[in-house]
Amino acid sequence: MGRITDTVKFLLIINVLFFIGTQFTGEIAYKLFSLFYFENPNFQYWQPITHMFMHGNFFHILFNMYALWAFGSPLEMRWGQKKFLFFYFSAGLGAALIHTLFNYYQVHSGMEALMNAGLGESQIMEILTSGRYDTRILDSVSQDVVQRTYDAFNTPAVGASGAVYGVLVAFGIMFPNIELMLIFLPIPIKAKYFIPGLILMDLIFGITGTPTGIAHFAHLGGALFGFIMAWYWKKNSFDNHRWN
Repeated sequence: MGRITDTVKFLLIINVLFFIGTQFTGEIAYKLFSLFYFENPNFQYWQPITHMFMHGNFFHILFNMYALWAFGSPLEMRWGQKKFLFFYFSAGLGAALIHTLFNYYQVHSGMEALMNAGLGESQIMEILTSGRYDTRILDSVSQDVVQRTYDAFNTPAVGASGAVYGVLVAFGIMFPNIELMLIFLPIPIKAKYFIPGLILMDLIFGITGTPTGIAHFAHLGGALFGFIMAWYWKKNSFDNHRWN
């Protein structure tokens, strides 16, 4: 995992340029390029792609780019440039899709709860857009439901994590016996055990709704799409020449 491949290098450069740019443009860039829920007025059709190049802070981009270099380069060497690039963006779009479907469930189940509490459409939209509401509705709807509905409608997703999770899963399929270690847990664990363990943690946090500030279902979506593609290609000995 020492050499950095050309496509991975290109993706690293683009991510770093986006990150530097956001330090100068601030909220304007995040509003334009982050992935908003599709019924939010801030949603734009290019965001499912551009959100993969946006990151919240230095450590966010650092960990994602490290994983992209460490696990993406061996895959590109195995698959070639075009196939790896197709895989990367497909996993990222899959992550955006699953994240959006989960938000759709959160928003519309919350809206239904608010309607059952007697609120009209205009009152619900006021809550979704401003976060303001008459606290008397908490007699019928829990504050957690109101907050989750508001957050799902308004919180944008940023980061290459979904695509990177696809890369992680593919690495585990292609190189299952490579031993990996976490910095805070310096015990070598084979990829075929290590990577499912990470995904299981995301699944637990996602289902329980544990507030972590991480889009766990985006991770799971990238992992799912990455698994389907990598498993299919390995099983069918995909012909690399058709990508050249």
